[in-house]
Amino acid sequence: MTWTLTSNERTQDSLLLEESLYSLGNGYLGIRGNFEEGYGEGMESIRGAYQNAFHDIIEIPYGEKLFAFPETQQKLVNVIDSQTVQIFFGEEEERFSLFEGKVLSYNRQLHLDKGYADRVIHWQSPAGKEVKLTFRRLVSFFYRELFVIETMIEPVNFFGKVKILSSINGNIANYVNPNDPRVGSGHAKMLSVKETGISQEILYTLNETFVSKLQTSCVSTHHLSGAEGVPEFVKKDSGVEMVIDFQLSGPVKLTKWNVYTDNLRHEGNIVEQGMGIIQNLRDKTFDQILELQTEYMEGFWEGSDIIIRGDDNLQEGIRFNLFQLLQSTGRDKYSNISAKGLSGEGYEGHYFWDTEIYILPVFMLSHPDLAKQLLRYRYSILDHARARAKEMGHKQGALFPWRTISGGESSSYFPAGTAQYHISADIAYSYVQYYLATEDRDFIMEYGAEVLFETARLWLEVGHYHEGLFKIDAVTGPDEYTCIINNNYYTNVMAKYNLQWAAKMYKMMLDKEPEQLAQLADRLKLSTAEVSSWEKAGQNIYLPYDKELKINPQDDSFLKKAVWDFDHTPKDHYPLLLHYHPLTLYRYQVCKQADTVLAHFLLEEEQDFETIKNSFSYYERITTHDSSLSSCIFSIMAAKIGDYKKAYEYFIETARLDLDNTHGNTKDGLHMANMGGTWMSIVYGFAGLRLKENGIVLNPSIPENWSQYGFKVKYKGMRLDILISQAGVKLELVAGEELTLYLNGEKITLRSGKEYVS
Repeated sequence: MTWTLTSNERTQDSLLLEESLYSLGNGYLGIRGNFEEGYGEGMESIRGAYQNAFHDIIEIPYGEKLFAFPETQQKLVNVIDSQTVQIFFGEEEERFSLFEGKVLSYNRQLHLDKGYADRVIHWQSPAGKEVKLTFRRLVSFFYRELFVIETMIEPVNFFGKVKILSSINGNIANYVNPNDPRVGSGHAKMLSVKETGISQEILYTLNETFVSKLQTSCVSTHHLSGAEGVPEFVKKDSGVEMVIDFQLSGPVKLTKWNVYTDNLRHEGNIVEQGMGIIQNLRDKTFDQILELQTEYMEGFWEGSDIIIRGDDNLQEGIRFNLFQLLQSTGRDKYSNISAKGLSGEGYEGHYFWDTEIYILPVFMLSHPDLAKQLLRYRYSILDHARARAKEMGHKQGALFPWRTISGGESSSYFPAGTAQYHISADIAYSYVQYYLATEDRDFIMEYGAEVLFETARLWLEVGHYHEGLFKIDAVTGPDEYTCIINNNYYTNVMAKYNLQWAAKMYKMMLDKEPEQLAQLADRLKLSTAEVSSWEKAGQNIYLPYDKELKINPQDDSFLKKAVWDFDHTPKDHYPLLLHYHPLTLYRYQVCKQADTVLAHFLLEEEQDFETIKNSFSYYERITTHDSSLSSCIFSIMAAKIGDYKKAYEYFIETARLDLDNTHGNTKDGLHMANMGGTWMSIVYGFAGLRLKENGIVLNPSIPENWSQYGFKVKYKGMRLDILISQAGVKLELVAGEELTLYLNGEKITLRSGKEYVS
């Protein structure tokens, strides 16, 4: 049960939701879970295919445009549709549809363990023709460009003529919703069809974006088994169709291979590139490709699976979340993981700081090679971050964008966008965490050091000394209901970490790789005096503290504001951002999401336990969790302070957020950061795992209605299996010779092949 997502829903709302839930992807290519044959007349669908980082550039309209406002933004493009397979039965050509005739049985499944989806249908046409149909599909982890569909038809009482029409369509537009800021509100049409054609029974369509001039192509070919028919091809201005007629006398299979290429990653003629790939694949069966897919998934789950005993719904939720994270994570320098992954168009396909704080930890401790790819992407846009810092009036440093695809800032609303300077510190933090988890010194010195140095420079530019303390004014923290404030606690404490680790990295390179440091310092014009200034600022940074409440105020002015009137806010007015002007929200103590509480999680050593506990209690009362990034952090910190009942309640809100559509917008794509947060709630929350400079720390607990839970951690090339039950803790070093860690404050040493039980 917990390895398979199952549904037999066919209502309009459920189908829009399931288009996201049943989406398939491999980090490069994403296909929404649409029906091959389409829906009923008048029904809405967001029919989508996406190539990670494939975007167009659109103008940002302003009534009043001021200096350094972004003039353009990038937007993920819905590309060529290759999903369509329509089936017609009999001489009268009755079209198969789940909304015509009788559906005698219908079952849809997403196989998380094997990486594919299927639909099994027993259908009777309006005229009484009865058949069984099975649609299977996968986006290959083994062949990056491949999306394959297999359609099987089995006669029940009908034996006769069948026609199949299969197409690739280049006349595609993006989904827009002008009433929801979380979805794009304009520029639906961003692609033009440049060429369509047929070559050696291979269909192809070549499209180009209007402004960025990026090109994408889809080439398709088919194989029919179990019957004989001669395909005919229809070339149109917007795409190509393949039509084949045959006599149904027994089971028949039609396999459709679709290969996507683009000129970001493929050199030369991308149609020819696609043709070459598909020629090498057309002799393979669906089952052969599925066998490779299953092998890949076995490797993924071997390092990633979290086992929960005692709640199958939660078990299904965590496995679904991990599967979708894998499907949406970019694996090259052009791509990252967007807020909605490759499952939809919400937030226009932009990459946020969600990646570093909520998603990267999952891969960092399970599949570090994927984490490394995400960090390489950030390094690839470092020059854009440098340029943005100068555009914002800074002489040097790197200001990473709030929203982006190719590196430029894509947010037109600067108070909740550009003002979130903490993004640069978040990225620096993630490089340090990766280093602590992997001890990959070569990578951190080749890529991470430069990022740390340039982000540290930013804080010296934006901050200033006042009464001997280093302060940072006019920024926005993670809480988007409180903008343009002075000394946001989260921003300041993350800047401190950034500054101190930049200096530490400099000294490490000076000791370990002096020649490499000399070359880097020369290129960056970096002096030892500047490094000393980082240390000084980090040592003297101002961290707000209220002596009466014994908490860290979110910023200098936060506690002076009136508290939002939660008692008289209608339930249908949440999320608040859809019902109140931003200025109204800015004037009150009301948080969209974890801010100071998030800082206490990421850098818990900066405050004593009492302050962390008091801050949690204070901010919990005024946080709406209108952002899906919030509940997981409150779950982790509730566990930290020992309120395990509350930790579990918050965890429940994260684990099945998309499966149960609790935020009401899953149709626009899945909530990737929340999915990472589910993993964090278990590993960092209930298990109390932390990465310290001196090793791994564990302070485990277990929800009372679980009998046990277990997960695996990859740490410095070793693998640690952790099993926590009501009876105690079992640790096993599966790969590696010896590992020292801290369990409930006690230092223990694990050795290969020997279990530790407490």
